[in-house]
Amino acid sequence: MRITGYRSLATVHEWGRPVGDVNGVVAGGVTEVPLVLLETDEGLTGVGLGAHTEAHRVYPALDGQDPRAVTSLYDRMLAHVFKSGHAGRTFGAVGAFDMALWDLKAKIAGEPLWRTLGAADRFVPGYASGLEYALTDDELVAFYGQWAERGFSGAKVKGGLDIDHDVRRLLAVRDVLRPNSARPALMYDVNEAWGRHQAVRLTRRVESRAELTWIEEPVRRWDVAGHRAVVTGARAAVATGENLTGLEQYRALLDADAVEVVQTGSVWGITHFLRVSTLAFGHGLPVSPVGYNANPVAHAAAAVPNHLVTEIQDLRAPVGLRVDQEICDGGIVLGDTPGLGIEVDEESIATHAAAGQWSGAAGPHVRPADAGLRLVP
Repeated sequence: MRITGYRSLATVHEWGRPVGDVNGVVAGGVTEVPLVLLETDEGLTGVGLGAHTEAHRVYPALDGQDPRAVTSLYDRMLAHVFKSGHAGRTFGAVGAFDMALWDLKAKIAGEPLWRTLGAADRFVPGYASGLEYALTDDELVAFYGQWAERGFSGAKVKGGLDIDHDVRRLLAVRDVLRPNSARPALMYDVNEAWGRHQAVRLTRRVESRAELTWIEEPVRRWDVAGHRAVVTGARAAVATGENLTGLEQYRALLDADAVEVVQTGSVWGITHFLRVSTLAFGHGLPVSPVGYNANPVAHAAAAVPNHLVTEIQDLRAPVGLRVDQEICDGGIVLGDTPGLGIEVDEESIATHAAAGQWSGAAGPHVRPADAGLRLVP
């Protein structure tokens, strides 16, 4: 079998509510979901999710290759972009292709990816999330109520500007989840909104009123000293890593004991998650992938020994995607459909009129000019 080409599609995820974080909000609640379809000479197609605007630069490394050699092809893609580097949008393209390659490998084997990767159990523990920064307090309670009904005992709350406001919401979510646990797990994510001089002080203020499982991205992603200061000064674990690309960006944090829950971005692909998990395992640390549409990395999470919990952001799939998984009992139950279990209905995607708004100038992918200076007194 040989790789013969690829096609790009774009569908949307309709959240039915505003979504975002401290850096910005998509008020219309519709976000784009890029897809790459990797084609072969035997008619099988691999599905990858995530932005891949640099696919044209990366694809020559795959053209004509046997898709079963996934890990070798991953390194071949990195080598292909050696001079210009593999970070940013280029790493996104590598990740999308990598996801499609793993999808193909499992389809060729006639089994779901979690089995191909060696997992013994199809269940992946999760925590509830949802980019819920713009919801009112009542809307927040209603939103997490549906997750409590599905057995979840942990949830993430976005914040970073108004500590009193954030604590009130953390405690409200705790109470929603209490039917499932006497001590629900609370993750508090400020999305790099704080400076090093603020992070320890503000984390302690929150912890004085709410028990946190972890504080997520308290400072900029590359700030080793800042993360180490929070590790030393806070009771909660420090989680970070979703925006890091390549093992080289993790090593300084790990070597300095500046991270306690190692996160990965789902859009960076399966091989990235597996390699970061191994690196974290060597340091005695747990790994936790952040959420993304259709939860593709859950297949890999089921297969690593140090997986802690996977972020799950919504109960619905993007338009035109059917996903063989069930969200219940506080996690994801993966199905038996070969590959990632994602079926693409191109006709449904083509006839859908809504456009994604994640890439708008208002964020939340755009860092505000006054980030770190907007705290409510």
